[in-house]
Amino acid sequence: MIRLSPARRTAVQRFAPPLLVLLSVALIVLSKADSALVGALRRGASEFFSPALGLLSRPIEGGANLVRGASDWVEVYRRNEQLLRDNRRLLAWRQAALALAAQNAELRGLLKLVPEHALSYLSARVIADSGGAYAQSLLIDAGSADGVRRGEAVLGEGGLVGRIAGVGRHVARVLLLTDFNSRIPVFVEGKEPLRAILAGDNSSYPVLRFLPAKAPVEKGEQVVTSGIGGLFPPNLPIGVVSGVGGAGPRVAPYARVSETAYVRVVDYGLEHALPALAANGARGARPRSRSGASRER
Repeated sequence: MIRLSPARRTAVQRFAPPLLVLLSVALIVLSKADSALVGALRRGASEFFSPALGLLSRPIEGGANLVRGASDWVEVYRRNEQLLRDNRRLLAWRQAALALAAQNAELRGLLKLVPEHALSYLSARVIADSGGAYAQSLLIDAGSADGVRRGEAVLGEGGLVGRIAGVGRHVARVLLLTDFNSRIPVFVEGKEPLRAILAGDNSSYPVLRFLPAKAPVEKGEQVVTSGIGGLFPPNLPIGVVSGVGGAGPRVAPYARVSETAYVRVVDYGLEHALPALAANGARGARPRSRSGASRER
């Protein structure tokens, strides 16, 4: 490294600006005086330095391409992550939409089942199923606070499900017509209407008992409540005869309990049929509106 003395450094600093100015003026004058010469010099300098500039531009261009490629990969990764998040969110919404569609279809089925002669009714959601070898019942999310009382009829999509057997403050237990303790007076609407008792035996198909001797019961005949005894009003649909052999004619209920998510609890004003149950069930209960309008939960 060449070191200049302070005196020389001062001289260079003093004379360098004027020399550069003079050189610039000379170049301007030269370009005006002989533009061909200046053009030739420029072309010669370009040709001289072009190989070196080409060699220098290749690594720079390669680096720029590498940076662009990395940026594209980062953008692709970002978009892929966003698409995965959107896909998970859409799948969650799809599941929610399918569940809501199923609930809507079942509620529409309940709306088609208009209880005749009902004083009031409400819809409730099934929150537990205690079906088994020794009991056939459901737990619903409506209780005495909603005006539910023991003995009231419970309808599902298509027909009778059972009756209210126990009431809590905000829940109630439904004794299904397939339960061993269920006994319902019915009519078999065949060629000749026949009285019988629909008896549950904890199977999916309750049995018709106490039919007249040699009763002409045939498969496919409809079974409805008879209203005898005052526990249920007459003509509530129950199901159809599915078989006539074995221990007695079997009935396939219209309401599929295993697929039931919502039920309708109906007050027909028949609490006098079960005075003891009605008294116990109504203790502390808030009276339900008698307007007959459905109060959906």
